[in-house]
Amino acid sequence: MQPDWFREFTGAGPVTPARMRAIDANAMALGVTELQLMESAGRGLAEQALSFSPERVLILCGKGNNGGDGMVAARYLQRGVDTSVLYLDSGKRSSACEHNLAALRHCAVALHPFACRDDLIALAGLFENADVIIDSLLGTGIHSGIREPFASCIAMANGSKAKILAADVPTPGMRAERICAFHRAKAEGSLVIDIGIPAEAECTVGPGDLTLIPVRNPKAHKGVGGTVLVIGGGPYQGAPYLAGLGALRAGADIVRVASTVFEPVPDLIFERLEGERIQTGHTERLISLAEKADVIVCGNGLGTESHDVVLAVAPYCRKAVFDAEALRAPLPAAGEETIYTPHAGEFSRITGKILPEDTVGRARIARDAGIKGTVILKGRTDIITDGQQVRFNRTGHPAMTVGGTGDVLAGIAGGLLCRMPAFDAACIAAYVNGKAGQAVAAERGEGMLASDLVDRIPRILFGKGA
Repeated sequence: MQPDWFREFTGAGPVTPARMRAIDANAMALGVTELQLMESAGRGLAEQALSFSPERVLILCGKGNNGGDGMVAARYLQRGVDTSVLYLDSGKRSSACEHNLAALRHCAVALHPFACRDDLIALAGLFENADVIIDSLLGTGIHSGIREPFASCIAMANGSKAKILAADVPTPGMRAERICAFHRAKAEGSLVIDIGIPAEAECTVGPGDLTLIPVRNPKAHKGVGGTVLVIGGGPYQGAPYLAGLGALRAGADIVRVASTVFEPVPDLIFERLEGERIQTGHTERLISLAEKADVIVCGNGLGTESHDVVLAVAPYCRKAVFDAEALRAPLPAAGEETIYTPHAGEFSRITGKILPEDTVGRARIARDAGIKGTVILKGRTDIITDGQQVRFNRTGHPAMTVGGTGDVLAGIAGGLLCRMPAFDAACIAAYVNGKAGQAVAAERGEGMLASDLVDRIPRILFGKGA
C-alpha cells in the first residue's frame, strides 16, 4: 500500500478500548514492540506534564501497562523536576510494567510502594505538595468497581490542588484537567498523542482482531455458540456442506443444511427439501427454519433459479450471510445484520459498477456503493466495508482459486456472526480463511481442496493467530 491510502482508511475520533487493544496487537505483529509503544506513551505524558512548568510531579501507577506508561514518564521527568512515583505493590504486574519499574530503580526519582489505605495516608504530603499528578492507575483495563486502596488514592488526588493528567482514560471517579490519549481518543475531549503505531495496524486485518472474539463462559450450555441454517445446494451439491463445516469450526454449536441434496456429513443436520432445486414450494418450510436460527448462510451452490425464494425468506432472518447465487438484484437483507460476500463479478452484477484493478479504487467504490450491510469484496486483497469503515485483508494464497473456498469463508462469517457484530465478524472471517489457505498451500501447493481449509480454522481462530 502507498502512504496516502493509509491516511484515507484509518479511523478518526474515539475508539473503544477493545478495538484499541486489537490495534496495539496488530502493531506488535508488524514489528513494533510493546516496550516501544510504552516508551512513546510515557514520553508524551512527560511532555504534557512539563507544559504546566511544575516543580513537583506525583505519578500514580497501577500494575498494568497504564502504570508502565507512568513509570516511563517518570524517567523523562527525573532531571529538573522533583518526581515521586507511587506504585501499587500487591498482585502481579504486567511484564512491561515490571520492566520499567526495574529501570526506574536506577533513576533520580522517589519510589513509594503502597498496598493499603494506611500506606497512602502516610504519604499524604506528596498529594498536598504536587503541582501535577499523572493518573496511571487503571487505564482501559478496569472491569469492576473501585476498591481500596484505589478509592483512597482517588480521593486524595481529587482533594489536592494539583493539575491531574490522565494516561489514556481517567481512573473512574478521578478528575482530570487533561486526558492524554495514546494513538486515538477513548473519550471525547482527549488530547491525542501519537505513539508511532503503523497505519497498517489499524486499516488492515491482523492477529490483533482475533482478540475481539468473545470468550465463551466456562458454564455455557449447548447452543450458546449459536445456531446456523445454511440454505443452498441443488446444482452444486457440496457448497452448502462446506459452508456448514466452516460455521461449525468457527464456533457455532448447531448447523442445519436445508437442501435438495444430501451429503453424509454427520456433524451437520440435514433438512431435506424435495425436488432437484429450491423452489417457491419450499418457502414456508424455509421461513420456519430461518425463524429458529440465529444466523442463516444462503446462496452456496443454489443456482440461478431460486432468487425469489431467497427474497421471500430473508425478512424472517435475524442475521444473514448472503453468498454466491444469492447475490443478485434486488439484494436480500436480514432483519438485523447482513454480510454479503461477492467477488468482483458478483459485485458488478448487484451494483452495475465495474471495479478497477487498483485496491484503493476498489475500496472507494465498495465503500460508496450504498449497500446496506457489510461487504466482503473478495480478491487478491479482500476489502471489508460497511459503508463507513474500510478494512483490508491480505491473507490468502493463489491456490485458493479452487472451488469451494468462498463457501468456507461464508460459513466462517456465519459462525462468527452468531456472537459478534457483522463488520468484526466479516473482517475476522476473511483473515482466518486466508490464513487457513496459506497453511494448506504450504503443505499441498496447488493441490489444495476447499475441504482442507476446514480443520485449520480452529487453531487460527482460537489459538490467537497460531
